[in-house]
Amino acid sequence: MAPGFCGKAFKFVTGSELLIDGGYTSKLSPFQCVMVHNKEIASILGELADLLDIKGEDQFRVRSYRKASRVVAGMSESLSRLGDDREKLKELPGIGESMAKKIMEITETGKLRQLEDLREEIPRSLLDVLRLEQVGPQRTKMLHDALNITSIDDLERVAREGEIEKLKGFGEKTSAKILKGIEEFKKEDKPDRFLLAEVDELISSLLDHLEKKVDQMTIAGSYRRRKETVGDIDILVTAEDPGQMMEHFVSFEEIREVLSKGESRSSVVLNSGLQVDLRIVKKQSWGSALLYFTGSKAHSIALRKIAREKDYKLNEYGIFQGKKRLASRTEKAMYEKLELRYIEPELREDRGEFEAARGNRLPRLITLEDIRGDLHTHTSDTDGRYSLEEMVEAARKKGYEYVAISDHSKRVAMADGLDDKRLAAQVEKINKLNRDMKEFRILKSIEVDILEDGSLDLSDDILKELDLVVCSVHYHRNLSRKKQTSRILRAMENPYFNILAHPTGRIIQERRAYEIDMEKIMKEAANRGCFLEINAAPDRLDLNDEHIRMAGELGLRLSISTDAHTLDHLNNMRYGVDQARRGWLEKEDVISTRPWSALKKLLQRK
Repeated sequence: MAPGFCGKAFKFVTGSELLIDGGYTSKLSPFQCVMVHNKEIASILGELADLLDIKGEDQFRVRSYRKASRVVAGMSESLSRLGDDREKLKELPGIGESMAKKIMEITETGKLRQLEDLREEIPRSLLDVLRLEQVGPQRTKMLHDALNITSIDDLERVAREGEIEKLKGFGEKTSAKILKGIEEFKKEDKPDRFLLAEVDELISSLLDHLEKKVDQMTIAGSYRRRKETVGDIDILVTAEDPGQMMEHFVSFEEIREVLSKGESRSSVVLNSGLQVDLRIVKKQSWGSALLYFTGSKAHSIALRKIAREKDYKLNEYGIFQGKKRLASRTEKAMYEKLELRYIEPELREDRGEFEAARGNRLPRLITLEDIRGDLHTHTSDTDGRYSLEEMVEAARKKGYEYVAISDHSKRVAMADGLDDKRLAAQVEKINKLNRDMKEFRILKSIEVDILEDGSLDLSDDILKELDLVVCSVHYHRNLSRKKQTSRILRAMENPYFNILAHPTGRIIQERRAYEIDMEKIMKEAANRGCFLEINAAPDRLDLNDEHIRMAGELGLRLSISTDAHTLDHLNNMRYGVDQARRGWLEKEDVISTRPWSALKKLLQRK
């Protein structure tokens, strides 16, 4: 076998045993094959974009790397498994010949030479400076060149010494804003957590590995509660031979480090940095262990308090009265013994679920099967990868009854957004396709930009031809809370405004939400017959669960949409449904659970 070959889904790391038959083992020499996950690929491309931006490279080139990074991060399918299939890679939005080669280099080596060279030229600590909203790439470069700024601490020092305001284009007000931004940056909690969708990819091969040896298996913790980010993973299993099970677990090829190994619990760190704990549970304690390790901590504390009030003891082994075990085999039995209805994992945050369980008021949570269509998708007419026909066919295959084609409007120039004329041509095309459709409808839509003054980016003459209008903020994110709120409320005055897309503009762990009065916007939306979106893109999940709960309490119905730019992105609907469940939503709270005849009536403004 030729040295250096590792197969198309793995990278090399140092090991201590021989590589066998072009495959991979847990310890290899001189190399070990390790899967390169989407998160790592996206991170490399994103960092390359940032460093090129600081360097002052062509903006088209910078944007192409950013777009590729976002596309990879949002995929549910592991890109690394495509390996050297260049043509398959090129089918993704924004991935041409050159970008496909770079992705192949990353999947084969775990690195990108171009990035390694840039890291020697530009300090990586400058990336924190770049991410301050008050700075940006041009100012980062200027600060680095003029004042030798290489970190947030350097920037804070020169700002306090008054050096920044002496630079051309800065001034005293800008210096003060930068100091405020640094203060906010240092307050931010930056935990080493993973997006929920990233975890799904990172553990898929581990679950396949374990499945061969276990009787039953469930992932507990925040993952089971479907939180938008996950710190670590707790896997519960039952197994006939615990010793053999543990040996099998620690032999997994993607383990970086074994932290501990015992008879009932072992803990490892995967190459991705994700910690995984495996616990072997006795069958008679399965329900109590699952309840205990699912949490949340606040929910568990409240449960133990309820048990104490009944003179019971509750722990991971069951509910006891003295030495007598009263319940343990199922979670349902545990809740029933405490005189509570079964509480779904997504609700277990001690945010009113106990009162609802006692009063028989727990929601019948929405499910993925309730969704009848996707109301926000993109095609190759703007920045999507696939044609209108291909997106429609993929939606049909998912069993949907309709799909909305919501390409960008002209303000988003980097996406080649549609003007009135191009949108009119797309509308005509959809009308022709719909005439031949049976039991499926393509909805004519647009993701139209809300301009700074609150007007919409396209004319009413074309908007009135659409089935629905999805409206969003992409620019001028730094307006004050009052101005940003007024901007969106003014946009809602347009009679063709239907849905506010990704309402806070956040990117999880990357970009903070802009400042808005969410309660005021929700109340006005409900009064005017508008709706807000739960954007199911894994790095957005915008709205968050608290805002979703608020919408439900205010009587505002929501849409769950994927904002899909590829066929694969359509699969992200499940993450939007997860988020809706955490926000206590039922089927009736979501407009995309309606057949088109009922949805059409909802979209008619009051």
